[in-house]
Amino acid sequence: MSNPKHTLFWMTLFLAIVLAVCVLIYRPLATAFMANWVFNLLIVCVLLVGIGLTYRQVFVLFPELRWIAQFRTGHAGLSVLQEPRLLKPLAKQLGDNYKRDQFSLSTMSLRTVLDGIHTRMDEQREITRYFISLLVFLGLLGTFWGLLGTINAVGGVIAGLDMGQGDFGAVFAELQAGLMTPLQGMGTAFSSSLLGLGGSLILGFLDIQAGHAQNRFYDGLEEWLTGVTNLVDTVAGPAVDTSPVDLEQLREENERLRSRLRDQGDSDA
Repeated sequence: MSNPKHTLFWMTLFLAIVLAVCVLIYRPLATAFMANWVFNLLIVCVLLVGIGLTYRQVFVLFPELRWIAQFRTGHAGLSVLQEPRLLKPLAKQLGDNYKRDQFSLSTMSLRTVLDGIHTRMDEQREITRYFISLLVFLGLLGTFWGLLGTINAVGGVIAGLDMGQGDFGAVFAELQAGLMTPLQGMGTAFSSSLLGLGGSLILGFLDIQAGHAQNRFYDGLEEWLTGVTNLVDTVAGPAVDTSPVDLEQLREENERLRSRLRDQGDSDA
């Protein structure tokens, strides 16, 4: 099975590059952040929580890999390990009948175990996908909030202008001072969009990398179980060949037999 450490390396390298870019553009980024620091701080906090959840998706694979490694070397010491989370359906299905790479599962049981593990991994990814959508939503919410403040401020400035006083210099100065509030609203709108969309892109890349690690883990698990499991259709008795061709031949023979019985019954009558 693949080692998730490679995924952690690429995720950390990507975050280091993003942090370096943020340091290079610190001044304009700080100005945009301070346009509405309360709302933007909420977006940054959501981003940090989402990053932690994506790392957790990768870190949770290490105990599962240790459990598999211990299982494949024999059951000695297996009981002292913590019960696996993702592989819990497999552990429950095998019970205490641990044999080194030698166990029997029916085809239906193997499929059920793999589906249960896949469902557990999908449940973990749903949380990070929600945080990606939440970042986009917060960015759009900040945009509309800032635009709403801008429209109200512009309306107030226009309504407050007095063109009848004759001093156009004073009117222009009043207009210039009144436009500062709408500009602050525009800063709120664009800064929230910048941080929300940028955060969703960062979290989206990390979620893709975590998903690749989980998919490689699942593919390796499926290959291992398929290779070492003695697939049986029933616990007792030999397996029965039930190919579609044989079933069709049985149906034809059954129909011919019924037809002969009906013909014989008609002749006897």
